[in-house]
Amino acid sequence: MQAGEKASRPLAVDEPERDAPERRLSDLQFAKRVAIALGIFAIGYFLWVTSDVVMLIFAAILVAVLLRTVASALKSYAYIGEMFALPLAVILTAGAVAGFVYLFGAHLGGQMAQMVDRLPEAIDGAGQRFGVDNATQRLEDAIRSETGSSFLSSITRWSYSLVGIVANIVLVVVAAVYFAINPCVYRRGFAMLFPPDQHTRVFEALDATNRVLRLWLAGQFVTMVLVGVVSALAYWWIGLPSPIALGLIAGVTNFVPFLGPILSAIPALVFALSIDTQTVIWTLAAVVVIQQFESDVVTPLIQRRAVSLPPAVGVFAIVVFGIAFGMPGVVFGVPLAVALISLIRNLWVREMLQAEPTPPPNSGA
Repeated sequence: MQAGEKASRPLAVDEPERDAPERRLSDLQFAKRVAIALGIFAIGYFLWVTSDVVMLIFAAILVAVLLRTVASALKSYAYIGEMFALPLAVILTAGAVAGFVYLFGAHLGGQMAQMVDRLPEAIDGAGQRFGVDNATQRLEDAIRSETGSSFLSSITRWSYSLVGIVANIVLVVVAAVYFAINPCVYRRGFAMLFPPDQHTRVFEALDATNRVLRLWLAGQFVTMVLVGVVSALAYWWIGLPSPIALGLIAGVTNFVPFLGPILSAIPALVFALSIDTQTVIWTLAAVVVIQQFESDVVTPLIQRRAVSLPPAVGVFAIVVFGIAFGMPGVVFGVPLAVALISLIRNLWVREMLQAEPTPPPNSGA
């Protein structure tokens, strides 16, 4: 018995030594997971702190995608070389904006000024229909009491805001031109965040996301033009004041799906309330018919080659990114969701789940 006990003692002593490598490996894996979790948290916190810059970068990416799309069209249909295609795309895009301002700026500016001048009267007329006297004055008093600032400080704050908006637009345009000139530099920089054996897959995911954003932008531009033109014609037929200005508001706000149509209907309905009940009914009917036609017919036909984004996902994208990034998140929430869905499909689904992502309908992917 004693000899057996002595012989069994080394086995009891050796067991922890055999388990030590496994325990060390488990500790290393745990430490690695903790480090990854902390890294993700740090990246998320950094993005939250620099949310304004993140939105400016994404806006610049969208403009760069637009410029590259125009340049690709010039190369394909006008047989222009790579060296001249992008500069010509920048010139044509800037010329289109300048031409629109030159041709329609004076008339549109006059209608905008007329709309602003008649807005207080329209608000008062709408308020009287609901038994509220001096609605404009009440609204001004509420805004003044909410802000708690003097007129001079309000003007100063708005001036700084206007300067900041102009500076951000200039920054976005300049950065977009740099992105469009040599996108490979930034693609390689993004790929360096991943292991070398994943670079090919990252490039494929970026290419797929670029295609999706190009298709989404093209489709959204077409829908904006259609909604703006049809709305202006409808408001003109109904007899609302400044129909071109109201149509422009409807087209521009349509860039933000779901929320934009609601915002664009507010000024039209305010003017309709100041006229009569029949005008209100016709205006409301026009808004509903145009938006239903756009969402049920036009958008599915135009966006069928892009990412299929369910309406609920689009709504929650606007809400989530609006909470995270403020008003820029509301404006760019849907295209940002489109880009993230494309990246998740081509990186997470393919790599982590070992499954091929389902291509967009009729995308040819």
